[in-house]
This record gives sequence, structure tokens and C-alpha cells, in this order.
Amino acid sequence: MSENNLLSKNSAPHSDVEAIKIRSNYLRGSLEETLKDPITGSIPEDDNRLMKFHGSYMQDDRDLRNERQKQKLEPAYQFMLRVRAAGGVVTSDQWLMMDRVAQQYASGTIRLTTRQSFQLHGVLKWNMKKTIQEVNESLLSTLAACGDVNRNVMCNPNPYQSDVHSEVYEWASRISTHLDPQTKAYHEIWLDGEKIVDTNDTIQEPIYGPVYLPRKFKIGVAVPPSNDVDVYSQDLGFIAIVEDGRLVGFNVSVGGGMGMSHGDPLTYPQVAQVIGFIKPEQAIELAEKTVTIQRDYGDRSVRKHARFKYTIDDRGIDWFIGELTERLGWKLEAARPFSFEHNGDRYGWVKGSNNKWHLTLFIQNGRVKDEDGYELMTALREIAKIHTGDFRLTANQNLIIGNISSQKKKAIEELVKQYGLLDGSQQSALRRSSMACVALPTCGLAMAESERYLPSLMDKIEPMLEEAGLIDKEIVIRMTGCPNGCARPMLAEIAFIGKAPGKYNMYLGGAHTGERLNKLYKENIGEKEILESLQPIITKYAKERNEGEHFGDFVIRAGYVKEVRSGQEFHA
Repeated sequence: MSENNLLSKNSAPHSDVEAIKIRSNYLRGSLEETLKDPITGSIPEDDNRLMKFHGSYMQDDRDLRNERQKQKLEPAYQFMLRVRAAGGVVTSDQWLMMDRVAQQYASGTIRLTTRQSFQLHGVLKWNMKKTIQEVNESLLSTLAACGDVNRNVMCNPNPYQSDVHSEVYEWASRISTHLDPQTKAYHEIWLDGEKIVDTNDTIQEPIYGPVYLPRKFKIGVAVPPSNDVDVYSQDLGFIAIVEDGRLVGFNVSVGGGMGMSHGDPLTYPQVAQVIGFIKPEQAIELAEKTVTIQRDYGDRSVRKHARFKYTIDDRGIDWFIGELTERLGWKLEAARPFSFEHNGDRYGWVKGSNNKWHLTLFIQNGRVKDEDGYELMTALREIAKIHTGDFRLTANQNLIIGNISSQKKKAIEELVKQYGLLDGSQQSALRRSSMACVALPTCGLAMAESERYLPSLMDKIEPMLEEAGLIDKEIVIRMTGCPNGCARPMLAEIAFIGKAPGKYNMYLGGAHTGERLNKLYKENIGEKEILESLQPIITKYAKERNEGEHFGDFVIRAGYVKEVRSGQEFHA
């Protein structure tokens, strides 16, 4: 599709990012030359925009900004590198590769993300190419881990339904591969691939076209009863329908998304709508056609309004279904019954239906590192050296050591005991149900702390729960340093979204199963106000909750916040 035809459905002036993509020659830009510049550790903003498609963001250490400015030095520029693994499944060799490059080129830690990807922080410009080459040599990739394309396809790890998980994971992997960008720029720049001299006569992007999507696009595959991938937060969701132990197809949901901007009521989070049922073999075609609808109709003038949720809300769900049906040439069947029971991980040892063992470990906020008294990174490295199964990154930033054979189980158990690895039983239910984004010091968008602060805040909330007899009650709690929603806070029963240093907006009332948005309860408050606000609510919940009633449902029934079923009601 030509550039003019691609942009013809949206006649509004296009944003500067669209112009950068058009000029980039399929994501090449001047990246190759920029990376060789020895004068500075940074790259120009145009190239930084393109770098996202290749899996990286330029950042700087904000803890060091003032000191470096005093010394008349440029900021401590570094790069966050994101590594994709469809469904979050990697081999032991791939885990060892991530461990090695983290030690050699990055900050010495690995971050497990809420989209089942890896993040490395602190990679210097001069080490980017070597790092990406090692990642690709292990058959993983950073391509499309960021940028205006389909991101990593998420998939329920489901250790207790091994046979179904295997089949669902295969479809997630195939969808992910099918939607990968086809440009050769990635191989040219990072992997020393042969350069294409003239790209004008070459169809490089049959799905995306020369300007790609208006914004990022996210897909998740859930397997009830677990909604751990928060399928309603995805632009496109596939909900596995299992009958008599067999995968018969997927219910399809569309139009979810978490990001918003403080003070801008035209931006809001949204929960997806279920529109019908398809057979497994129809999933790839449906994913492609859905992406092309967003490519053609998404807002390319205002990036805050460019996500798929706004395309659907502006034009209506019936319009989308009609457009999708026309492009597919067939209709979806009526959605089939299903139900979710939780969106958390099931910790500890589980024996799967394939007679292999699976161990889910608690990884606080997804950070894999060695600390005094807790050598998590070393322990996982030693396990990877002997493990013949897989490692599964969960959507809740935890880790499953999967498909452990009976022969290897004893040796892995001994390593778990030797290093004192946490399987969740040592934490409160609240901590097991927590998530936080990275935020400070590396994220340029962060307005407040998140990963570094949430654990200490929970230290102060847990005594309240203990006193109320709720220490074993699962309550989904999430924190982010800004309203972009990387840890999906708008779906949590309790959420804190950064507003300023030490200040947060507090939200209540999300569904325990991830099917409902929460609502603003208090604005711009610090720790003292947070604890003073939570104490009476927790006390009342302990005394007045109905049998089996989750915290998010209770705060609505008790009148603390109104129920929010659609993002268009989020600010009301």
C-alpha cells in the first residue's frame, strides 16, 4: 500500500513522529552513523524514535543529573534494551545468555516485565550492537519490543494445564511471528546483514506499510480460569475456550488499553469488549486484519489519541465488527461461555498434566539481582545450568521454572533450598499480588518512585491487614510512576499512580479478575495520607464484607467509589 493511500483515511495533519517514520526508509534513519559517533553517549531525538522499533529507549540516570550538570558533563546516557520472547517462554541457554549480557553490558540485573519480556538497563551506546548480536545468536530478538507495531504477544503460563498451554502458546508464538516487522533495517544495522540499496521497488512491510501503526499495539492470550495476562487491557485479546480438556477456539476481545494523561479527560484507560468466537486456525488472519484496521483508521495526528481503543470508541463497536467482517470475508460466531477466577500467579510446586513439574517463584517487581542475604540471580544461573525444561516469565513479573523432569526435580529443589528462593509462601497475599513499574531513576516519563518504593509502602500496609485478620486475603495492588499504565494499575483493586515526587493519585475498585476499571479515590497524596485513607477502609472491609467478597467489589458496594465499566466513565 502506498504512503498516500495509507494516510488517505485520516486527512488531519500528521504528528512529527509520522514524518520521522516516513523519512526513515523503513526504520533505518541515520541510526547506523549515529551509533558510531564517539563524541556523545546520546543519539538525536529522531533516531531515538526509530530506536524504539529496534527494541530500545535512550534514558539517563536521573539520580545523577544534578551532579553531572554541576560538573558540566552531559547526562549519564544509557539505553534500556527490551528482549522479546513470545508468551514469555525461553530455554535455559537463553536464560544464561540474558544473565551473561546483563553482567557484561548492562547494570548487572535483569528486569522481568509485565508483558513477559526481559529488560536490560544501563546499556551504553558503544555496547548496543554487541548486546543485540548476542541476543539474536541465542534466537531471541529485540525487534518490535517497542515502537508503533505489535508488541510481544502475551500468553498464560498455565502450569497446571500443560497440554492446553502448549497448544495456546504455539498459537501465541505464531501470531507474534506473523506480525513481526519485515524490514531488513534491523539485520543491516545490528547483525551486519546485506544492505538493500534501493528500497523503493521493494515491498518491505506487507502488513504495516511504510509508516507502520499510529501507536503501539498489544495482544494477549488468556486461558480461563486465570486472567493473569489481563486480557481486557489488550488491544486484541484471545480467550481460550477449553471443552472436555481440548482447545476448541478463542473468544475475541478488542479495544483495551491502559495509558492516559493526568488532567486530560480526553484520555482514559479502557477495558476490551468481547465480540465473538473463532476457531484456532482463524486467529492469525483475524489478528492481521485487526492490525490493518488500526493501521488505516487510527489517529495519526494526535499521538495521545492514537491507540486502538480510541479508534473503536470514536467509531463504535458495530462499525469495527462490520469492517472486520468485510476484510475477513466471514463472520465470527457467538461468544462462548467462560469465567475468570483470578489474575494472579499460583505459586510453588505444581505437577502439570504432562507429568512434568513447574515451580513458580516470587520475583519482587520482576527485578532479578543478587542482594546481601538473597542471591537470586546466582541461584537462577545455577538452576539454568542443569535445567532441561523452560523458563516462563509471567504477566505478573514472576518466574516459572517449567517442565522440570522427575529426575531433575530433586537437584533443583536442593538449589532452591540452598539459596532460600521465595515461592510466595513467605510473603503476604498482598505482596504476592503486587506489581510496580521501573519508574525512577531510569524512566524519563516517571513523575514519582514505583519499583523502589512500593515494597516499603507495603511494609506499612501489611500490619493493618494483619491486625484486621486479612494477611492471607489476596488484594491486587499496583503502582506506577506515571499514568502510562505499564503495570496495568487501572485494573487493580488498590492502585497508586505517580503525580509528583512522593505524591500519588489513589484509585480503588478494580475487579479481582481484571474485568473492571478502578476509580480515583484521592488525588495527589503522600504516604501519610495513603495510610490514613486505607486504615478505615481495611477495617471496615474486615468487619462488613460478604462471604467471598473481594476488596474491589466491597469498596464499590460500601460507596467509597463508583463502579466503572467503561473508560468513558473513568473521569466522570
